[in-house]
Amino acid sequence: MFWLLCALLTLVVAAAIAAPLMRARDADTPSAASYDLRVYRDQLREVERDLERGVIGEDEAGRLRNEIGRKVLETDRKLTEATPSRRGGKMAGAVVTLAVLLAGAVGLYLYQGAPDAPDLPLSTRIANAERAYDNRPNQAEAEAAAPEPDKPEVDQEYVTLVEQLREAVARTPDDPQGLTLLATNEMRLGNMIAAREAQQRLVELRGDQASASELMRLSALMIEAAGGIITPEAEELLARALQKDRSLPQGRYLLGLLQLQNGRPDRAFPIWRQLLEEGPHDAPWNAPIRASIRDLAWLAGQPDYVPPEPETTGMPALPGPDADAMADAEDMTAGERQEMIEGMVAGLESRLATQGGSPEEWARLIGSLAVLEQTERAHAIWQEAQQRFGATPEAIAPIQAAAEKAGLTQ
Repeated sequence: MFWLLCALLTLVVAAAIAAPLMRARDADTPSAASYDLRVYRDQLREVERDLERGVIGEDEAGRLRNEIGRKVLETDRKLTEATPSRRGGKMAGAVVTLAVLLAGAVGLYLYQGAPDAPDLPLSTRIANAERAYDNRPNQAEAEAAAPEPDKPEVDQEYVTLVEQLREAVARTPDDPQGLTLLATNEMRLGNMIAAREAQQRLVELRGDQASASELMRLSALMIEAAGGIITPEAEELLARALQKDRSLPQGRYLLGLLQLQNGRPDRAFPIWRQLLEEGPHDAPWNAPIRASIRDLAWLAGQPDYVPPEPETTGMPALPGPDADAMADAEDMTAGERQEMIEGMVAGLESRLATQGGSPEEWARLIGSLAVLEQTERAHAIWQEAQQRFGATPEAIAPIQAAAEKAGLTQ
């Protein structure tokens, strides 16, 4: 069937190229020679009219007839000689053009395509996806094969501070706060394996008490250190995080990404679709989903799917990257996405602390911290907001609603 379609398409293209050339061949004649012949015929008729009117005599008319006749014969000879060669040249050019195009198309397909590839029914594709899933590299193999990440340019003073933090953690390796800070700062320096090791030590230290966000963060760092591959170890941590909190949006995003990496868009689509439809519409993890959800729906067999339009709530959107950066968010690694989300929330928190803001922005910050499972910080913001806006019922109302939704008022 494939080769039949290729042959039909080739014939259609060849016909489209040849048709105008054939029309040109049938219609094209040497315009200058044709014009000369018409002029000479008109001159002969003019000679006859002058003779009838007595303007010229018979001798003069005969001489003019002979002169014009010689010109007609010469022009007709040139026209006869020129037409076959020019027509033949056009046909030869058409044949050569078609031959080059068709040969180039076939050669390009043989070079870039896969002429020997068999048809892949759905069952075979699913089997191949399962095989790819089972044959993923483990964490150590993936980290060894991962390309060296680009290191950001940082101030030397910051590097010195991180060195001091490393020394402090080495002296007290069981300090959770120190391990958390070390994982964050190693990630900002681009030392993803070191960041993963610090976060892994923190999770091991907490044992069964490790929170869903801590497990998810370790999974994201493992993915980052593995060059973007969701290894079996990272998947196991992701599953533990989702067992503790099935609504964890970052974990569900990564679960959909896992399905995509292993050739199962049909499984990834419902996960990302639910995340997108649940909202909030301005959640940072929804930006890459919205950018690719239509293509994903098509691959999943639902080409008519229309994603929901972002809702306008009247509440200021969480400050973040510009439109171009958000459009590129699909290409971010898991660690970069997590850092982007935390950076956006931290930027809003810093602005509200230094410049102040509307009650709606305070409510937004509390809700964002709750989504990131940073409950202690969210509670501290809630306490500060009560001091700032508690005397004004209409101002404290949206903040209190966000606190109640985050479970801070219980």
